Amino acid sequence: MQGRDSVWRNHVLQTDDVDTQWGKMMKRLGVDVIYALSPQAKGKIERPYSWLQDRIVRTCALEKVDNVHDARRVLADERERYCHHQVHSTTGEIPAIRFDRALKQQNSLFRPFSVPAPDTSPDDVFCLQETRVTNGYGRISLFNHQTLVANVPLRSQVDVRLVPEFDRGVMHIRVWYRQALAHTVDLPLKDFRVHF
Repeated sequence: MQGRDSVWRNHVLQTDDVDTQWGKMMKRLGVDVIYALSPQAKGKIERPYSWLQDRIVRTCALEKVDNVHDARRVLADERERYCHHQVHSTTGEIPAIRFDRALKQQNSLFRPFSVPAPDTSPDDVFCLQETRVTNGYGRISLFNHQTLVANVPLRSQVDVRLVPEFDRGVMHIRVWYRQALAHTVDLPLKDFRVHF
């Protein structure tokens, strides 16, 4: 298998070749990601969302909604109606009632959330994840910030977990080395070129 571009072929990453932030989070939770690789499997998800989008747009047009605040109300009302009042065309049941019954009968893959070991906070799971290597001075570089990571050998790979805290205007950074929290630091959020 060719991993780089050449004169004869441009290498294009396929769906499974890209390790997305969502995929990294699911991996931390111990959930395997299975992609819908057929039109039939994709349609099972896309059809209800397409229908819901059409219905929300039409409702907004009929009610002359022209701002995001009122559109959110329309979305909440539609979600409530769809989940708790409408009989589903395929199952013949109301989705919320069907889901509650599945939970009571333990016939569901949903489990209560718990922070997986060795993580110590939900912020270690629900975050942006990067990998860095400490340089010859024990520092890592993050968006033009040099951060000293003490007690980590030089030129070692570390896992960096980034959590934006918009109210404080900082990016909370937790650096992990060999399954242990090695360093935390807060940097100004305005310096990060990440779109949320």
